[in-house]
Amino acid sequence: MKRLNFILSIIIIITAVILCQQIIYNSIANQKNKIDYAELNYVKYGLLSVVEWKQQITEILDIEINKLYFSGTNKRELKKKIKVLLSTLIDEVDKKIREENSKSTKGRVKQSFINIFISLEDIKEGIPQYADAIIYEMTNSQTTGRMKIILKQQLEKYSKKTFDTPDTSDLNRILLRTNSKDIESAKIKLQNAIAVKQNLIFWESILLIILSVILFASSGFRRQPLTPSRYIFLVLSLILLLIVGVITPMIDIEAKISQMSFILMGHPIHFAQQVLYFQSKSILDVFWIMMNHNDMQMKFVGLLLVTFSIVFPLLKIISSAGYYYNFHNARNNPIIKFFVLKSGKWSMADVLVIAIFMAYIGFNGIITNQLDQLNSASPELVILTTNGTSLQPGYYIFLTYTLLALFLSGFLTREPQDSRFKNP
Repeated sequence: MKRLNFILSIIIIITAVILCQQIIYNSIANQKNKIDYAELNYVKYGLLSVVEWKQQITEILDIEINKLYFSGTNKRELKKKIKVLLSTLIDEVDKKIREENSKSTKGRVKQSFINIFISLEDIKEGIPQYADAIIYEMTNSQTTGRMKIILKQQLEKYSKKTFDTPDTSDLNRILLRTNSKDIESAKIKLQNAIAVKQNLIFWESILLIILSVILFASSGFRRQPLTPSRYIFLVLSLILLLIVGVITPMIDIEAKISQMSFILMGHPIHFAQQVLYFQSKSILDVFWIMMNHNDMQMKFVGLLLVTFSIVFPLLKIISSAGYYYNFHNARNNPIIKFFVLKSGKWSMADVLVIAIFMAYIGFNGIITNQLDQLNSASPELVILTTNGTSLQPGYYIFLTYTLLALFLSGFLTREPQDSRFKNP
């Protein structure tokens, strides 16, 4: 029976090592995929991009120019305006001629003949016919075609004058990494890769947690002092959980506008999946960010973070080895006794777990509240927002480590049934 338990324990540890390696590899790769996918969808390339707005508006104006025609109603309205313009133009020309002729004797004589032989009212009576002739020229196919060409030339001219020079180095890097020709194909590839790896990481993490719990549960049910091999198996299990917990992402924070649309000149202006903010971080990621910060307070917090999440747990595991084997009378060493028996309330690993969970709740609440203010249900403008903040498998693996580490201290303090385990 003991041999069978030993063999099963070895199988569990070997499987856990393989799972640990796979979870770390897949999590880091998926973290990179998520960051790149968020980069492709960042609002600076869409809703806040001059290029994107120019493209959509230019397409709408081009469609409207191609649809240019004069209906019966348009012609009637246009005729009214042309008649007013022609009447005003005739009055302005008559006024201008009179002003010029009044400046000399020759001009005054010329104006006398104009007054005798030319009637301004007779000229104005022909305005309706003039307007019809102008409208005819404007609405024939040749003139309309020339107008469309001129309008398109002006549209292209103004379009060229409206430009932006965004930094596309990140976009080019992502296109090269995904071997994609355009942004849309890169998005599809990254989205599929993220979904596959996320599912794989989930089941690998579940299996790792289950195997670790089984290993500790089998030691707990026996209610016997730990054998050397059993102790080593438990310590290896904790080390694997700790490594995975601090290296893999614990929380993803995401806020995005999933859809924004409105109608312009009868055509929809549409933006989708506009990422406002995205971060995917592990404990080590946060530590390096803090250490690279210029503020000394941030560096100090970073040191506290790595101390209570990595250094303390490792010292506790090392101290438990000294306590178990009583190396150089280690069980009577106050430092060893502190880490093994009392450091549970000082290691802060459980506090870190709660802090991350509270940060998740806080970010989730703040982001949801802020995004709700952007949501719109008006027919003119539709804005739908999404909060994608979520805890990642790394958090649950670190939580498992924290809980199982508490049981290890209890296992070490069991009264030995064999003199080999008694204190000298």
